[in-house]
This record gives sequence, C-alpha cells and structure tokens, in this order.
Amino acid sequence: MIDPHPITDLADQAVILPLVLATGLVLLAAGWWRGAAAWFIAVPGTLGAVLVAKLSTMACQGLLPPIGLHSPSGHTASAAVVYGGILALVFGGRLAALASSAAVAALIGYTRLALDVHTLADVVAGALLGTTGALVLALLAGPRPPLRRGWVGVAAAVVLVVGVFHGRHVYAEMHISRLSQQIWPLSLCAAS
Repeated sequence: MIDPHPITDLADQAVILPLVLATGLVLLAAGWWRGAAAWFIAVPGTLGAVLVAKLSTMACQGLLPPIGLHSPSGHTASAAVVYGGILALVFGGRLAALASSAAVAALIGYTRLALDVHTLADVVAGALLGTTGALVLALLAGPRPPLRRGWVGVAAAVVLVVGVFHGRHVYAEMHISRLSQQIWPLSLCAAS
C-alpha cells in the first residue's frame, strides 16, 4: 500500500494557504484581473464555508442525525477548490472545474479515509464544499485568456510552494474544535 501521508500533506493548510496567496498574485501579475478576483473571492469563500461547517458540526455533534458527519474534511475541500480550481482556470470552464475538483477530492478524500481521520460523510461533505467552490471560481472567472507566461507562473508557484511547505502542518482541526466550543455554545445548536 502507498503511504497516504505525503499525498494528504499536499492539502494541509501549511501548503494550501501560501498556495492560495501565490496563485492569486501570479494571476494578478499575468494581468488576468477577472481570474484573480474570482480566485480571491471563491477560494477564501470556500475555506470560510468549510470553517463555518466545521464549527457548527463540532459544536452541535449530539444534535446531528447519525450519518457519521463529525467534521467536514478541510483537506478534501481545500484540495478540491485550490488544485481543482487551478486546473479549472488552466483548462477553462465548468466541466473542467467539476472534473478536476472531483478527481482531486477523491484522491485526497481517500487518503483521509486511509489515515482514519475522517468518516465517509466527512469526506463527502468536504468534497461537495470544495467542488462547489471550484465551480463558483470557474463561473466568476469567465473565459480563460491566453496567458502562456501566466500559466507557467502558476505552475512555478505550485511547485515552489509545495516544495517549500510540503510536510509542514498547521493542525487546524485542533484549533477549530477548541474554537467551536467557545463561540458556538450548545444553546445556539438547540435553538436552530
């Protein structure tokens, strides 16, 4: 069996967050203003949606139906929207967004299951959030301009960021869990 750690580490926030910034800056430098704006709206928006979903599911765990959803997989969602989103921008269009983000989500989701850190429901929830984010990105970005040097820059940013940050960890889940208990009291769960 292939060790899932190096693959799943591609979606750790220690890699994802610098990659979001680097990709957006490369899109700006390449002159694709609409693509950069779409990137800086859709990707942080998706990551924010994941955070809210994690906070609410963690805080309200006892009130959720027994479907195995404990915390949507942030690795799966992040990989789908970032790597799938990059591929969607390169190849252009909604179909590219759906296909690439779903493929990336399946790969990272598999690693999360193999490492036994998420349930199938967690991975599916993360995949849905990330794939939706990639689709929104493709819709907001519009038609892809011919950015030959821009695409080389995006590829270079991915290689550079992954090379520098791969293997580092943010351990966001621990911080999110603690935060969920502080800002989302159980009384709010019962009221909703």
